[in-house]
Amino acid sequence: MRTGIAVFAHGSAIESANEAVRRVVAGFAQTSGFDLVEPAFLELGQPDLPGAVARLVERGAGRVIVVPYFLTLGKHLQRDLPRIAGEISVIHPDVEIQVTPPLDGHPGLVAILADRAREALAR
Repeated sequence: MRTGIAVFAHGSAIESANEAVRRVVAGFAQTSGFDLVEPAFLELGQPDLPGAVARLVERGAGRVIVVPYFLTLGKHLQRDLPRIAGEISVIHPDVEIQVTPPLDGHPGLVAILADRAREALAR
């Protein structure tokens, strides 16, 4: 079974913010070893999560892992994402949908914070 990855971000009315997410997702696709990767947005960006999953399924995914590009488990991840994932499961009943935790708690965040602080000190 082929696995697709949907990187799920909030989305912004500022298109450059959505483009920044798309660039991160493109970099992830190039370096991760996953060949089926799509960005997805809750609102104000395209594609939305159902659209991204549809693209992944069209490309052969039988399982989709949704990776929230959110720092913490707020209302969108507690309320909206489970609802949307349930709706996708109805549309694609033969596709396994998995949702990972948000970025909060990942040890890489500590290194990122340290890098940003060092960058500021170097200026």
